[in-house]
Amino acid sequence: MKKLILLMICISFLLSCDQISKSISETFKSGDSLVIKEIVNPASESLGGDKPDVRAIGNSVIEKHTAVETQVHVESENVNFLTNANALEKAEEALRKLPQYAGKEIFVYSIAYFYDNGTINIMLQHPVNPKYVDGYDYRDNKWSDPRPIQLSIRDDVQKRLIPLNKIKFVNVAKLTGIYNKKAQEIEGAKSLTSAYVSIWGNAMQWYPTSISGSREKYSIQFNDDGTLKTFKQD
Repeated sequence: MKKLILLMICISFLLSCDQISKSISETFKSGDSLVIKEIVNPASESLGGDKPDVRAIGNSVIEKHTAVETQVHVESENVNFLTNANALEKAEEALRKLPQYAGKEIFVYSIAYFYDNGTINIMLQHPVNPKYVDGYDYRDNKWSDPRPIQLSIRDDVQKRLIPLNKIKFVNVAKLTGIYNKKAQEIEGAKSLTSAYVSIWGNAMQWYPTSISGSREKYSIQFNDDGTLKTFKQD
């Protein structure tokens, strides 16, 4: 009788251990799945598959590779800046004439954002200390004073630089014209209100890279000079 009772206790203990083990295993599997899901398919998806990299520049916000268009300047009056080649050229000339860059080559860091209301957000390598980056805003036809950008030790500044000579502001008008023309042919698609160039590995890419209509979606790619590279339906 004692042996029978002891046997039943052992069986109950083993079953309990198995359930505990199973529970722990499922817990870790569930946790791993959540981690994997967050890495592979983060809650905030972005263009190009990269996580958003949001940096404050004064009162403006530069958001890199975000699928949702930023609403920083929507209250300002639309002046069709993105298609105004003359105004874009003047903005670039004014940037080159900043006294701190006199006699020095200007390098753009990470991103340059252009808005149809006449505003530009851009980050530049510091004119004296190459490890530093400053943010500038262009509005009301003039550039702001530099604002220091806080960088992480993980930020490789050198790999995210490109000479200003390679980013011609007038090319914004070129690609906007192409984009808007394509958008007119797609039901429900809208014209551009902002465009930007992203820099990775000392190479540049223009955004946006897609046109969404009410019934169709197209991918669109531009060459560095703003000319059309590819256009196809997804």
